[in-house]
Amino acid sequence: MNNDERLWIAECLKGRTESFGQLVLRYQDRLYHATLRIADTPEDAYDVVQDAFLNAYQSLASFKGDSEFFTWLYRIAFNAAISQKRKKKATASLDTGRNGKPVAEPIDESHGVRPGDTLEQGEDEAKLHEAIRRLSTEHRAVLVMKDLDGLKYEDIAEVMGVPIGTVRSRLHRARLELRSLLEAGAETAGKPNQLTGDAAGSVQGVGTTQSHAE
Repeated sequence: MNNDERLWIAECLKGRTESFGQLVLRYQDRLYHATLRIADTPEDAYDVVQDAFLNAYQSLASFKGDSEFFTWLYRIAFNAAISQKRKKKATASLDTGRNGKPVAEPIDESHGVRPGDTLEQGEDEAKLHEAIRRLSTEHRAVLVMKDLDGLKYEDIAEVMGVPIGTVRSRLHRARLELRSLLEAGAETAGKPNQLTGDAAGSVQGVGTTQSHAE
């Protein structure tokens, strides 16, 4: 945490609430784009960010500076996203079609995800984005934080509130699940090699063994 952040937090705790606005200005875009990869829609991501900043402001006194401020803020947003998804899932269980089948959630493709430098634009990118969105919230979050946002294992563990070993295990399973989804999609499209070779391979460490390197 840099000196500006320490000063803004100290001033905010003294009652100068406008100082918190400086923290919002510094991190709102970064937090939104990080949350957008976990939330279901841009609107959901916006709501999560708003809730995260409100919760951060209300609990600012509990921030001890043991981690980066953004890591602490990211954890609040992550928990808000989890809570939001649980509420939507409970609502969706009641929202069924006339045939008794659940109404499928629309897939947002307005924000493409591009892990690595080798992912081609277009159809493959859309399929990769869709596959990532089909992962569980925990698997999607750990994959996004590590392979897309480049967070360290220690920071991911702080955000998710789990041991580093759990982070590694979830990341390994998430990568394998993503690879499986991409392979299944490629075979359905009659392209068993192109998508899995380019898209799946561009996610760091996707394979059959778990990486232990930072």
